[in-house]
Amino acid sequence: MALASLSLFSPPPPPPPPKTLTAIQNSGVIACLRAHDGKTAMDAASAALRGGISVLEIVMSTPGVLEVIKDLRKDHPSLTFGEILLELEGSEILYIPGVMTPTEVLLAYNAGAKIVKVYPVSLLGGEKYISALKKPFPHVPMVASQGVTTESIGRYIEAGASAVVLSDAIFDKGAMQQRSFDEIERLASCADDSDDEVSMTKNTMYPDI
Repeated sequence: MALASLSLFSPPPPPPPPKTLTAIQNSGVIACLRAHDGKTAMDAASAALRGGISVLEIVMSTPGVLEVIKDLRKDHPSLTFGEILLELEGSEILYIPGVMTPTEVLLAYNAGAKIVKVYPVSLLGGEKYISALKKPFPHVPMVASQGVTTESIGRYIEAGASAVVLSDAIFDKGAMQQRSFDEIERLASCADDSDDEVSMTKNTMYPDI
């Protein structure tokens, strides 16, 4: 009887996070790809995935982007793809808005955002800015975006970021122009190795992220 009474007045458990959010938090790295044509996008994305990347963002300005994502989904059904990381699961949408200021973080969170993208993070102060934002908003997961390098992944995670966006650090402009996909695979592998090195620190410091 007492248990029944408690269940009536206890709040329901929170719904499980969308799979894209879980994938981002587990990975710690989002590879952001821009390409001038669909063939290059497909080859570069495949190279990054071979290198160990598990969350991939392809911007919509890439010609044939929807076909590229469709083909990648066929080849890699267990991985996470998207443009600006928009996911629809039934009636549930995961949207990651870009924010700069504490006010924008608050507005996005109050509007229902489960995670925000801090951009352009390197111009705002880098990992120190993430650390400052996390003090009033420890409950808001954040993705650090713009100017992040493979070497700085650990510093951003330690500062409180749930993940970082890597663009040129993986899809190097020279490698993209020369279609040097072996180099892109190598850079992706370096990013994946760096993220693995900080995963234990992340799990220890932020077990609920």
